Amino acid sequence: MKDLGPRYDFHMHSIFSDGLLLPAAIVREAEVRGASTIAITDHVDASNIEFAIQAITKFIREMEGKLPIRVLPGAEVSYLTPDLILEYCKKARHLGAKIIVVHGESPIESVYPGTNHAAVSEKGVVDILAHPGDITEEDVKLAAKNGIFLELTARTGHKQGNTHVAKLAKKYGAKLLVNTDSHSEKDMITQEQAYRIAKEAGLSDKDALITIKDNPQELIKRLI
Repeated sequence: MKDLGPRYDFHMHSIFSDGLLLPAAIVREAEVRGASTIAITDHVDASNIEFAIQAITKFIREMEGKLPIRVLPGAEVSYLTPDLILEYCKKARHLGAKIIVVHGESPIESVYPGTNHAAVSEKGVVDILAHPGDITEEDVKLAAKNGIFLELTARTGHKQGNTHVAKLAKKYGAKLLVNTDSHSEKDMITQEQAYRIAKEAGLSDKDALITIKDNPQELIKRLI
């Protein structure tokens, strides 16, 4: 039996955007699935960026030393036109988000064309491009060059793009993560399930293990 290590999930939503759970419930549900570190990354745009990030950072601050797992404040910059992505990613970071996710061009949602490119162009600003769908080879190369992680997702619909993303990431050396994009406890997964998702995307045993075990640790070291 492989040592898969603890679970990491850097893409989760609470009641402060379109999720169903309070942060404390997210923490508990993640804990029972073997998580050691999560990020709560609520959807943000111009309407709620201050509110959502401040609510999560307040929860983490007030619960410091009292939580069973590490919780990082984050944000998923969502549905903005590509020319606004850098501005709002920087704003999210300034407000206290440790993990900056950009809502990629999912195969099932009408995100603006050019969003993937805008996200992977921002070295040192964007951490993760979520569910990037039919991402181009050029943008995967940029993600690899700029150290931006590409997401393999557990979420129904979004994961239609996983095989394509994994294939190009392997070809060009972009680093992958398995995240859930959780909106409720029903979306959360164990490390064994994460490993299976990586394998179903076409990764080898070795690359699947790197994706769920080594790459998350690399991201954490970068941030903390």
